[in-house]
Amino acid sequence: MKVYTVHLRRHGLDLDHDLILVEEGFCWSAFFLSLPWAIWYRLWWPALGITAGALILNQIFWIFHLDSLTSTTLILGYALLIGLLANDLRRWQLERQGFASFGVTTGQTKDEALGRFLDASPDIRGEFA
Repeated sequence: MKVYTVHLRRHGLDLDHDLILVEEGFCWSAFFLSLPWAIWYRLWWPALGITAGALILNQIFWIFHLDSLTSTTLILGYALLIGLLANDLRRWQLERQGFASFGVTTGQTKDEALGRFLDASPDIRGEFA
């Protein structure tokens, strides 16, 4: 069972709205493809930070002439850090875009989790009907 945080944004008086679910835990796509992942979700500042971090690591390897085991360990550590922080970066970006954290839900898939959330929140379900 996966855990998701629910983020809701309402626009004006007509109650036009957005509802986004963000999975809790490790993000494998950010671990393997950190920069494309950040660009896909339009996380421009984190994408810039990821690029800067990679350039700094590259300079460290070049300046200190690190062996391949140490270089690989540092690269994997950096990718691990990005994978651990990725979904928190998405939540941060959503907060900056005016989304409010509205709750937590669970499900095997994102659709099932959304259905559970809407079943438990009839006031919001009416807005999305």
